[in-house]
Amino acid sequence: MMTYEAYLDEVTTLMTEKFDLSDEDAIKHVMRAQAADFFTLHDDIPAMRTLERAEQDAQTIFDNRNKSRPHTPPARAGKTRK
Repeated sequence: MMTYEAYLDEVTTLMTEKFDLSDEDAIKHVMRAQAADFFTLHDDIPAMRTLERAEQDAQTIFDNRNKSRPHTPPARAGKTRK
């Protein structure tokens, strides 16, 4: 069984390996999932922190990575109004 921190590291690593994400992007997605309480039970129930579960969670986070944060329009060029 992994510590909570090691589990998050494993999910992040799996995301970089399976989905060809940069370390920064994988960390960003895992941190967003953590902020959304995705890992709350993992913290409370150590038995959930398995390699098999990490693979499932990496897939779930990857599949949902843009659903909670829709497309943001690009910033406009020029001066902003006051």
